[in-house]
Amino acid sequence: MGTELNDQATTVARAFVQARREARGLPDYPGIAPGDLAGAYGIQDRAIGLDGRDIVGWKVGRINPPLDGELGSNRLSGPIFADSVVDAVAGSAPQMPVFAEGFAAAEAEILLHVAPGFAGPVPTDDAETIAVLDDVRIGIEIASSPYPGINAGGPAVTVSDFGNNAGLVRGAVLEGWRTLDLCAIPVRAEIDGKVVGEATAATMLDGPFGAVRFLLANLIARGFDVSRGLWVSSGAITGVHEIAVGQHFRAVFGTHGTVSCGIVAATPR
Repeated sequence: MGTELNDQATTVARAFVQARREARGLPDYPGIAPGDLAGAYGIQDRAIGLDGRDIVGWKVGRINPPLDGELGSNRLSGPIFADSVVDAVAGSAPQMPVFAEGFAAAEAEILLHVAPGFAGPVPTDDAETIAVLDDVRIGIEIASSPYPGINAGGPAVTVSDFGNNAGLVRGAVLEGWRTLDLCAIPVRAEIDGKVVGEATAATMLDGPFGAVRFLLANLIARGFDVSRGLWVSSGAITGVHEIAVGQHFRAVFGTHGTVSCGIVAATPR
């Protein structure tokens, strides 16, 4: 039974990796969908190995009730590959690729960087978490998958395809972040100039620092090396905003700045 499950996980992982490389859609889930997070991360870990690109960070997403209780976690994670990260310099709006035949969304997020040299233990509160960070920025996560039903299929399905991540836009440094209340920053999301969401990170469980703690514990449990430094895209503040090729997304972080990007169709790698 164990070998059969491993083969199924590899089949799904290979299908997602190949579809992403070819920038084509997957109209149906490519195999047997995982029923729990252990199976989902098993697929994700195999896909990471098959993909082979460098990972510079991880996205964190929320698992809402009642599924959090059923799955045993209120958050999930997925890798962010180095070649999918773009810096928005001096108000620029980089063009971010999505899978036109799949699912695509943009999310306003706070990005936190765990400094190189982290060796544990996992922080237990915000003060300890701040101590292991060396950078915090405003940003945008591009969520996209070749499979249109990636989110509708539930958190385990989302996890199985890299947590539905397709890119990251890094904005300006949040000046004074060590003493700033990240959960008090008003955040607004716009698509083509229309407001699609407004909120603060106070609605996000134990906030951006809590996302860092979750991720470090998650990665260590899965056997990943967290000592080289990594970015944490800490979760959608205003919501997961579906977006289409040709549209423009803008995230406004109160008086701390804005981050923008355009959306284009992914091309084969």
